[in-house]
Amino acid sequence: MATVELLFSALPEHVRTARLVAAAVARRAGVDEAVLDEVRLAVGEACTRAVGLHAGHGVTTPVRVVLIEDEKKFSIEVGDDAPHPSAADAAAGTGEAPGAPEEGEDDMGLAVISGLVDDVEVTADESGGLIRMSWPTIPAPVLP
Repeated sequence: MATVELLFSALPEHVRTARLVAAAVARRAGVDEAVLDEVRLAVGEACTRAVGLHAGHGVTTPVRVVLIEDEKKFSIEVGDDAPHPSAADAAAGTGEAPGAPEEGEDDMGLAVISGLVDDVEVTADESGGLIRMSWPTIPAPVLP
């Protein structure tokens, strides 16, 4: 199992680099060429969301992107350190930082990711959030 970890400051100009690295590692891992655009777009959406959350909440830690190559799948984890309000806080109208992304914008990014990736999991709490995405890989042909 090979793993690549990227840490980048929460600036929009770094999202492109994360997309390019993710596509290159996915290609090397054996993700089908026809799916690489979806990988790039999904990583771009997840990283843009993390950058927006960091900026909106004044978080200065880097955004984390982990690329994991397993035998049968390629996974990407995009993590942020922005506080995510609990369902109770959201219902009460508390827990939002000034300048935080609008809920509709956040939901739109997650909807785009869900439309691009069949295997996606989103978790979040007061210490940050994580989006896990994975794609099947094509086994390398066995040479005689």
